[in-house]
Formats: sequence, structure tokens, C-alpha cells
Amino acid sequence: MEIKNTLRKFRLHPLQFLALGFALVILMGAILLSLPISSNSGEATSFIDALFTATSATCVTGLTTLTTIEHWNFFGQAVIIILIELGGLGFMMMPILFFTVFRKKVGLKTRIVLQEALSLESMSGVMNLMVYILRFAAVIQVIGAGLLAVDFIPRFGWQRGLWYAVFHSISAFCNAGFDLFGDSLVSFQSNPFVLLVISGLIVAGGLGFYVWRDVIAFPKRRKLSLHSKIALGMSVILLVGGTVLFYLTEHNAAYLAADSTSFERFANTIFMSVTPRTAGYFSINYLKMSQAGLLLTIILMFIGGTSGSTAGGLKTTTLAVLIIQTISMLKGRQHAELMGRTIRSATVFRALSLFFIALSLCVSATMILSITEGIPETSGIEYIAFEVVSAFATVGLTMGLTPDLTVFGKLLIIFLMYVGRVGILTVGFSISMRLAQDKTQGTYKYPEEPVIVG
Repeated sequence: MEIKNTLRKFRLHPLQFLALGFALVILMGAILLSLPISSNSGEATSFIDALFTATSATCVTGLTTLTTIEHWNFFGQAVIIILIELGGLGFMMMPILFFTVFRKKVGLKTRIVLQEALSLESMSGVMNLMVYILRFAAVIQVIGAGLLAVDFIPRFGWQRGLWYAVFHSISAFCNAGFDLFGDSLVSFQSNPFVLLVISGLIVAGGLGFYVWRDVIAFPKRRKLSLHSKIALGMSVILLVGGTVLFYLTEHNAAYLAADSTSFERFANTIFMSVTPRTAGYFSINYLKMSQAGLLLTIILMFIGGTSGSTAGGLKTTTLAVLIIQTISMLKGRQHAELMGRTIRSATVFRALSLFFIALSLCVSATMILSITEGIPETSGIEYIAFEVVSAFATVGLTMGLTPDLTVFGKLLIIFLMYVGRVGILTVGFSISMRLAQDKTQGTYKYPEEPVIVG
């Protein structure tokens, strides 16, 4: 009897299983990357750098303390791309792939974990959605690799060009931002084809699998869910708005080639708007960007992509819910209302909590790193804030701080990437559930008392 009670005590909640699962994938990746067989030099890599790289790959961020092409050999690069795929689609894709191939029945516990991983309100259709995600991701990544191969194979040769095409297609779709060029896509400033293909892959991965399923089924169903309408609307607003604002602040920037055509500059402007949405690729030097451009980039990074996608950040739908609630309140309405629908109060409270925790976490981390890390004389606090938001939103853009981080700084950035990918509430609930496991869960409510705000 005592043994059974002990086992029940240590039984993991689905949220705890997800948090622990990501941590174990990161740890396994770090061990593999720290081995001599993973580096070009044939020497072991320091565990902290291997852990940083494994976290960045699994959390689809792209921040690196070591240059990918220079430090890691083919085996190391293969480990990184596998971690990116696992992190982007969710580590649960491997057992689902196994169940699908061998036609095995998926148990109730697995379905519950999948429900939590996909943020679904019920288990109905969870397996169909997971299989759809795997198929959709495979098709998009194959198409992306094929398009990139058109440019990369003539440029680098068959073997290297094909590997580069596959690597960057997966990395872009999963919004990871890892590259094999050493300078991200700066050398492709004058290549609109590559920039636009990468942009398309980033948007495809960051838009969300639920949204794509709705869009693809639209001709038959003639209907979109409220979630898809909000996600599509916010994505278009951010993409178009970001492109216009970047065009106003950066289209005449000196860091773009002087002989570049108007279309090439426009392609780079679109890329500036797309990549902060947690992708991490860059075609310009952010140290040379205007202050207005840096602020806009930080805002776009913080917002991120759509819920249920490979992207990170606060999420477009979370921001939209807050905007809808604010507009509804200004109109004198008690509930958040849009398009003849009412958004649940629990969803609004969740969005408010996410925004407050995310903002507090980024501000606190910026304050800490401004004490522990050095800032160049030519830069200000934006040098730290940019890195913090990039890590938390799993973006991967940097102004140059990452390679010079102290050990403490690396650990803090690792923590931010992990929390940003797994989810603030998932990590928080995982810890609070363990702490509250032996406490009585009350169902009572305290008396209400007014508090003046505003």
C-alpha cells in the first residue's frame, strides 16, 4: 500500500511531463554535442556551450556561442537539425510517428499529454491533428528544400548544396534561425529569391497548424474559426505594418549594398519584418540599425508568432485578445466581443497573466544582465534588452552579446529560451503542482472587497 501511495505521489501531470520531456531532450542533445565526434577539431566541446547550443536548437531560437559552420562537423550539424525538428514540432512527434507507422493504438495518457502540448480544450481529434501536423510540416519542408536547392546546388555543388537546402528549410520552417553560412543571410542581401523563400517558410511555420488546417479546408467548409480569423488578421497587420515602418526607417540604410536595386531593398525590408517573428535569420547588421528600427524589432520579437505554431513570443492571438478586451471595455461592454462572438473571461485572464509575466521576466533579466555583462561604449541598454527578448521569444537575433556572455549570462539565457519555448504557464504550473502536491486543494472563495484602479 505504501509503495502504491509513493508511486502516486511521484506521478507526473501532463504539464510536468512536457516540461521534463523538453529538458531531457536538451540534456541528451548537450551530451552528444559535447563529444569529440561532434566538432570539426575532434576535441570535446565545453558542456556549457554544448548545453547552450542544444537548448537553442530544441527551443528553436538560434542564438549561439559558437559559429555553427566553423565549430560543428556534419554529425554535430545533424544533431542540431534533429533537435530543431523535435523542438519545432514537439518532442511528442516521435512516439506519434511510431504509432502511425506501426499502426499501434495510442493510450489515454499519451492523448492527454498531446492535448496539453497542442493547447486543445478537449482530446477530441487530437490524433488526427497530430498526424496532420506531421504531414503538413513534411510537405512544406520538402517544398522549401527543393526551392532552396535551385539556388544552393549551383552555388555549392550537389552534396553540400542539397544539405544546405535541407538544413535551412527545416531551420526556417521551425523558426530556429540556425545557419551554415557564418553570417546568417547577410551574404544573400542581393538575392531576393532566397530571402523570399526563407520568409515564406518562416511565415508558414509561424502561422500555426490550426490556422493552416482551417485555411486549407475553407473551400469546402466556407468557414473559418474565430481563432483563425484573429491569427490571420494580426499576422497580416504585423507583417504589412512592420514592412511599412521598416521601409520608412531603414530603406536608405548604409548597411544595404549601395548598388542594390529597389526590389532587392524591398525584399530586405520584408525580411526585416518577417524574421523578428521568432525566426532568427538576418540579412543586415543590427548594430547598424536605427534606434527606431531596433525598437520596432524588439516589439515584433516580443509579440512573436501564432499559438499552436513553431514560433515563440507572447503570441499574436494573446495580444489580439488584450486589444479586443480593451476596445470592448472602452465601448462600455463587460466582455471581450468580436464578430458576434464573446471571448471567455478565462481566456482574457490567461492573456493578461501571460503578458504581465512575460514583460516582468524580460525586464528582470535585462536588469540582471546589465549588471553581469559588459555593454560596448557605442551601445546602450538596448544591447541587453535586444538579447533578452530574442532569447525569451525564441527568436535568435543578436546585436553581438551572445558570444561574449559570462557563464552566468549563458545560464540565464538558457533559462529564458527554455521558458519561452515550453511556455511560461507550463513551467509555472509544473513547479506549483509539485509544490502543492501535499496540500489540501480548497474550493472556497474569500470575501470580495473593492480596490481602486486607474
